[in-house]
Amino acid sequence: MVTLAINRGCLVAGVEPGSAASDAGIEPGDLILSINGEPLEDFIDYRYLCAEEFVQVDLLKATGERWTVAIEKDVDEDLGVSFSTTTFDGIRQCGNRCIFCFVDQMPAGMRESLYVKDDDYRHSFLHGNFITLTNLRDRDIERIRSLKLSPLYISVHTTNPSLREQMMRHPAAGRIMEQMRLLVEAGIQLHTQIVLCPGINDGTELDRTISQLADLWPQVLSIAVVPVGLTAHRRELYPLQGYSPQAARQVLKQVSQHQQELLERLGSRLVYAADEFYLHAGLPIPGVETYEDFPQMENGVGLVRKFLDDYDKIKRKLPRRLPRSREVGVVTGVSAAKIMLTILDELNKYVKGLRVQAAVVENRFFGPTVTVAGLLTGADLLRALDSAFPRNTPVLIPEVMVKAGEDLLLDGYRVNEVAGHLGLDLQVVPADARALVASVLGQAL
Repeated sequence: MVTLAINRGCLVAGVEPGSAASDAGIEPGDLILSINGEPLEDFIDYRYLCAEEFVQVDLLKATGERWTVAIEKDVDEDLGVSFSTTTFDGIRQCGNRCIFCFVDQMPAGMRESLYVKDDDYRHSFLHGNFITLTNLRDRDIERIRSLKLSPLYISVHTTNPSLREQMMRHPAAGRIMEQMRLLVEAGIQLHTQIVLCPGINDGTELDRTISQLADLWPQVLSIAVVPVGLTAHRRELYPLQGYSPQAARQVLKQVSQHQQELLERLGSRLVYAADEFYLHAGLPIPGVETYEDFPQMENGVGLVRKFLDDYDKIKRKLPRRLPRSREVGVVTGVSAAKIMLTILDELNKYVKGLRVQAAVVENRFFGPTVTVAGLLTGADLLRALDSAFPRNTPVLIPEVMVKAGEDLLLDGYRVNEVAGHLGLDLQVVPADARALVASVLGQAL
């Protein structure tokens, strides 16, 4: 069911059986025009307007009839209606032309939704998407403040106004500190990120950005420092370089110095470097205490540490022998290859009857500078796994490679389609240690 992005309402995708909406006769395909006389722009409006005990819903039925239904329910009880989008008036797209924009570096032929430059503050609140604030209107800021839409996730990159305008190529980009102060003064909490570009916003500019964001603590909850992602498809784009191992080590040294100072001053490290910096620098992943409550794990900060610690916890539950011999493959990207090879080698030595082999897949689709598993494509799998394993061998691929809730890969291939071409049993598994090891063993832990 596709939700229509139209100003006059939102199409109902599903209705929970036995819910207040179901009892009132609301059905999939109905168009909700208003609740309590108020139109709905997004799911935030829906939740806010449905919080009352008495709710009046204006509907346009799929038959063309106009209905008004009165519903009595518990306060804060949901109506039981689901939608296929959370923004009923469309997605607020990005108006920036960032010199490091990853979408601009994507080749043709991928899923259409991947080319959408989402810069919608509502998705930031509802889904944790990072936004730049450059397209916020005064009334958007007032709505965020009044409804306490918190936390938000902000792509800062630099707090230097002129540099931010240059990096993002948007005249409003330099207002970032002014905008964030308006938000934090209203009690809005912020997670922030800095996409670091060599020679542009690192060095002393990074010091400045971290220091100015720290001045907004405790409303600024975290600062993630992540390396710029560069693909092979940068023709006619701004000339950028990636980080060398030596330069990555310098960034980590700089972040560590800030962490020590902030921990002494604030009681929190506040700033965290992405795992990719440690892997590229060839340095050990820091201990669990460095990441505190792991505030930006979905941004690639602390994922490796959590994986390693979780693996250490389940090692004691490993069987010494499998009931029958098992051969299995595990797909990994280049950046995590060393860690994955170490773990799989340990499993091979400890568990009798197990033969597990890593398939380290280089990214030819985006180019060799893209090394994370989450950006591998069906074409990469077809190339790398051809003749790599005996026919019908189970081969595990991390869940981050596919669209959420589907088996669709970035370039439009489906997992079963790739599996059929290869003659392998491709299995999508969550990218956590317990799920991976259980799938390798073929049994629960």
